Amino acid sequence: MKISLNNRQETFKQTSLTINELLKEKNFTFKFLVIKVNGKLIKKENYDDTVIKNGDDVAVVHLISGG
Repeated sequence: MKISLNNRQETFKQTSLTINELLKEKNFTFKFLVIKVNGKLIKKENYDDTVIKNGDDVAVVHLISGG
């Protein structure tokens, strides 16, 4: 499977992944993340149910506050 992850082409052995599987595979451990799949915001409670498929555009953004 090939997807665009944060504007970079990525290839995975699997034919599909859930959001949580992708986060684990790519070792995203930051506590505050915003995730969009094909421009659609995905709520955290849907990370196990949302499936990423070949050709999808995924954005994983770290939220950082400061002053």
